[in-house]
Amino acid sequence: MEREKESGIFGLRPVIEAIEAGKTIDKLFVQKGLQGEIFSELRKLISLYEIPTQYVPVEKLNRLTRKNHQGVFAFLSPIEFDSIENVLPQIYEQGKTPFLLILDRVSDVRNFGAIARTAECVGVDAIIIPQKGSASVNADAVKTSTGALYNIPVCKEPNLRKVFQYLKQSGIQIVSATEKASDFIYDADYTVPTAIVMGSEEDGISDDLIKISDHIVKLPMFGKTSSLNVSVACGVFLYEVVRQRTEFK
Repeated sequence: MEREKESGIFGLRPVIEAIEAGKTIDKLFVQKGLQGEIFSELRKLISLYEIPTQYVPVEKLNRLTRKNHQGVFAFLSPIEFDSIENVLPQIYEQGKTPFLLILDRVSDVRNFGAIARTAECVGVDAIIIPQKGSASVNADAVKTSTGALYNIPVCKEPNLRKVFQYLKQSGIQIVSATEKASDFIYDADYTVPTAIVMGSEEDGISDDLIKISDHIVKLPMFGKTSSLNVSVACGVFLYEVVRQRTEFK
């Protein structure tokens, strides 16, 4: 399989083989106007596996590699994703009180990496992200997380609303962080199985997800600045869970 560097592969057949082998494609660049029988085969796989794809000018592909890319360049994720339906039963089997983190469209790679670092440090059992609209889990994300992304399951899910429903049926409360709340983070009980939800940098958590949350809470703000960076806010929320669940002597 042709490789320009560790995280990228190119060529129609090598990319098809990578997908069929179960490799996680973080992002796929396809030359605008690309046609042909082999590309039709690739396009079916793109649709089947819902691979994030951008159609770009050939010049962009030429900048990624000087070799014969055949109009496609795929970035491989440095981690393997899981499903929350596989991970959650394992958490319960280990006798843990589930502690989950859901990131709704957090799109900045460095924010995502910083959040993952904090999440792993405080003992979050899994991070859940949507397939579309999230930051690329790439080498930069891993570097910002200082390698924490290798040590915590990341579940990439096609539908967060269905995830919410599954978690509720599994006995987990959904606590969403939003400025629209009237309660503060200290008003919720995190000693029970809990999933903390943080929203995108631009517009927070989707309204349809807020509506089906068990609790919506906010951080107290006293200054003139209206909000915190999402990675900082997330750290505050996660450590409140730790505070309630830990006996300090």
